[in-house]
Amino acid sequence: MIKKIILGSIFLFSLQTIAQEGTASPYSYHGIGDVKFKGSVENRSMGSVGILNDSIHINLQNPAALNSIRYTTFSVAGTFSPTKITTDIDTQKAQRTTLDYLAMTFPTGKLSMSLGLLPYSFVGYKIIKETDTDVYKYDGMGGLNKAFVSAGYQITPKFSFGAGLDYSFGKIERNVSYFQKNVQNGINENNVSKIGGVGFNFGGIYKTKIRKLDFINSATFTTRTNLVTDNTREIGKAAIINGTVIVFDKEEVEVDNTRLKLPSKFTFGSGIGSEKKWFVGFESSFLSKGDLDIDKGDGTTYETSVKFALGGYYIPKYNSFSNYFDRITYRAGLRYENTGLVVNNISILDKALTCGLGFPLGGSFSNINVGFELGRKGTVNSGLVQENYMNFSFGLSFSDRWFVKRKYD
Repeated sequence: MIKKIILGSIFLFSLQTIAQEGTASPYSYHGIGDVKFKGSVENRSMGSVGILNDSIHINLQNPAALNSIRYTTFSVAGTFSPTKITTDIDTQKAQRTTLDYLAMTFPTGKLSMSLGLLPYSFVGYKIIKETDTDVYKYDGMGGLNKAFVSAGYQITPKFSFGAGLDYSFGKIERNVSYFQKNVQNGINENNVSKIGGVGFNFGGIYKTKIRKLDFINSATFTTRTNLVTDNTREIGKAAIINGTVIVFDKEEVEVDNTRLKLPSKFTFGSGIGSEKKWFVGFESSFLSKGDLDIDKGDGTTYETSVKFALGGYYIPKYNSFSNYFDRITYRAGLRYENTGLVVNNISILDKALTCGLGFPLGGSFSNINVGFELGRKGTVNSGLVQENYMNFSFGLSFSDRWFVKRKYD
């Protein structure tokens, strides 16, 4: 039954990663869009802390944690995101529902393998700029996905190492329509960028005992990813009919391809706790200055960025037989991030409080995880936009024994 669920989820996920619009953020106008991936539901509920090497949960942030998986594990998750978008003169509301990731891990002794697919960033905006004489309409869609394969190996009883390869791919479409008031037709410019590139990441986890407590140190490094974009551009006449922009007499214009650079990333963190009881950890991430300006002229710049996360979990009694609530995992955390995006000379910040619950399923090692984020991104100063958002996440983690040789026919 679990295998049928997995195959059905893979099919659904492959359709959704192509079709979904995962953001309504005006900041997705810039570069490759709004970067949404911040780890699994379990890690996001702890402020996106990715230190733990868990035996039944897949860690999507540090491949060194994979060797701790003891059962074949399949994970899938989605998020519902209502957002209030505020400027200094107006407020609008939007909401999106997305599938976040699909991943599988196969343990084989000291070595464990993982593969999966996840949407990395989204483009999704509709902006209208109007003056006394002109009207500009901007809209965009698409984003960047990642297919990955990773492996983790237990080198010593205290130290594990992991490495991964990912292929980034996607398509971003941007439209700009310009109209002069009291003129029948305007001009439309449609730009499409098909993106592809390969990246690598490495991780290590050192786990030891301090008296009776577990002390964990974690570090990861993601190399800079060079992305190649195949750009096309069409220019045509445009008219507004019943509030919809209609484009006609389109003509393709030659445009140069561009090369983008996802920034390299170094993350380290430490935490302390008692296994299957409680844990608290702190993690810092530092990203180099990327080059993500697709059209090379939208006035956006990029800077080195940093992220700080603090979070943990608590389980009252993981093996309780009399009280189900004692076996629930309670998670909480907070996150502060400089996104690296600079608009109108203002650094765009993202801050959030997080929490979540993990519900065990029956007598198995499978579980349901729910998470909640309450955050704020951007500012209303200097003509910018502030986003007040909530993320309601839901994840399924199925764990089972596969590839077991039968003892009896």
